[in-house]
Amino acid sequence: MHEHTPVISVPAAGSSTARSLRKLRPYLWPRRWRLCTVSALAALASLLALAMPQVVKWIVDGPVARHDPRGVALGGLALLLLGAAEASLFGVRRRLAAGPLADIEARMRADLHRHAQRLPLAAHDGWTSGQLLSRGTSDPQVIHMFIAGPLTFLPVHAATLAVGAAILVSQQWLLALVVLAPVPLLVIESYRFESRYADVTRRALDLSGDLTTAVLESVAGIRVIKGFRRGEDRIARFRDQVRRVREAELDKARLLGGMSAVTTVLPGLATVAALATGAVQAADGQLSIGSLLAFLGTVAALRPAVEGAGGLLAGCHDAAAAADRYFEVLGRPMTDEPDPGDGEPDVGDGEPDPGDGEPGRVAEEGGARGDRPTWTSRTPGPDARPRSPGARRPAELAFARVDFRYSDAPAGDPPALREVTLRVAPGETLAVVGATGSGKSTLAALAARMYDPVAGRITLDGVDITRVPRAELRSAVAVAFDEPVLFTGTVMDNVLMGAEAGADEIDEALRAAGVDEFVHRLADGPRTRVGEGGMSLSGGQRQRIALARIMVRRPRLAVLDDPLSALDLHTEARVQDALREVLASTTAVVVAHRLSTVLMADRVALLEGGRVTAAGTHEELLAASPAYAALMTPIDVAAHGQEGA
Repeated sequence: MHEHTPVISVPAAGSSTARSLRKLRPYLWPRRWRLCTVSALAALASLLALAMPQVVKWIVDGPVARHDPRGVALGGLALLLLGAAEASLFGVRRRLAAGPLADIEARMRADLHRHAQRLPLAAHDGWTSGQLLSRGTSDPQVIHMFIAGPLTFLPVHAATLAVGAAILVSQQWLLALVVLAPVPLLVIESYRFESRYADVTRRALDLSGDLTTAVLESVAGIRVIKGFRRGEDRIARFRDQVRRVREAELDKARLLGGMSAVTTVLPGLATVAALATGAVQAADGQLSIGSLLAFLGTVAALRPAVEGAGGLLAGCHDAAAAADRYFEVLGRPMTDEPDPGDGEPDVGDGEPDPGDGEPGRVAEEGGARGDRPTWTSRTPGPDARPRSPGARRPAELAFARVDFRYSDAPAGDPPALREVTLRVAPGETLAVVGATGSGKSTLAALAARMYDPVAGRITLDGVDITRVPRAELRSAVAVAFDEPVLFTGTVMDNVLMGAEAGADEIDEALRAAGVDEFVHRLADGPRTRVGEGGMSLSGGQRQRIALARIMVRRPRLAVLDDPLSALDLHTEARVQDALREVLASTTAVVVAHRLSTVLMADRVALLEGGRVTAAGTHEELLAASPAYAALMTPIDVAAHGQEGA
């Protein structure tokens, strides 16, 4: 579900644009001196351009009028030196600006990625992948262009226009009034342009994010599209989205074109009028030819600043919309606190986080974090076990009157979970069963703190999991989903996912997951790279690699969402034997659809309509719960039918 953010309405005064751009201060402030130096060099180059007409005046009214070739050559040399100095300043400015611009853009992308990793899943549910991708890639690029352009040149152009206007008035006040006559009209048009362009810019950026989502979905779902022969339908939808983006960009171009026409035509007409007036004065002897040329040269030097005003204002609004979109993500509160040692704020810090890009890096016992004590319950029960540093004891998991509703669920829909109360004892395996839509996967997600309950609480060893440090919780809990996700990299990378383990431990985990023979037949064994999403592997192979992640960690709590759904019967039997060994040393919550998986559990909880309606052993529920017996019977028949086959 895509969360359409409200379109920004920019008032005529432009205060909203300035307020949006001020959000960039944490990124700009550490590099302020370099950026100020860049602006100063650009301003100096512009002032040199204003000095050239004065040299021309001196040449024409002096050496040329006196027929002095030596003076003309001297004046030409002065112009040449001024031109070379101006070009050199622009070159130095570009070199000085390159570093801060690249640093700011890279830092913004890194900060957004890090922040997005720490957001709760509920926040991710509010954006499509394309919207997040565009906020992390396209929007920082727009802000990069703003810093390189409007942020640098708006103050430069303002200073240039002020100095140039003073020169014009001091030289010929009458001609200056003629040239400056369009200024009030230009100011009014700028305000009108500003109020309309901001809305169109935000709409274009949001539509571009939707277009990115369509591309990602078409690439990721290419097999489904081809399998159902929906290529033409996807092409038609994509063409419609492209059309809407094109219309929004054309609206921007029309507004910018209108503004550019005004800023070009009005100053051009004023310049023609000033030229005609100056020519009459020169013919009457009231104005020297050199003064007229210097005046017109100064006007010509000021024209780029006037004509570029529309583009610079457009750049400000583009950047304001991009900043709003970017900080909409960074403004979402994180449920996960920073890793110990991060120490830096998410916005505007100077160096990359050494843990970025390495999800879930955990030290096993005896490792870097193994000597840190685990959390301690504030009210330990009488049977609480001693908490020795680095121990990997099975955890106790408890749900107490837990309610949960997804943030994007319609208002009239019942909660996904209601009044769920469960206790999973240390070392116990609980199977969660129920019909489709009963809330099994939701319960598993809450146990792993993918979401937080809206009512009630979930505790691990008596401590509310919302109060457990993120690093501790991720170290204690491991998750395997029914739709395993593999990342671009090696098989070993996907098994470890940042955990610390030796080659023997990796081989043991692969063997326990029943995937060791397949992996060792690959060209480079566990170091073989898998493609994006592991699409080159079968569903069962991906699922077993995901199981190996659990086994290499030996967690205190394992949350398994239908972990054997993609396995054939023979592979399932092999993996179950190894899985029993893992489950014997940990606490586990297993979402089960197969009878064979249910029989691995110590107890079973039946979910109906988001409520736990029965709990006990498999045999107890068969005898006491007709709903459970009805749910298990077709599974039992199917299982025996397959075994007989």
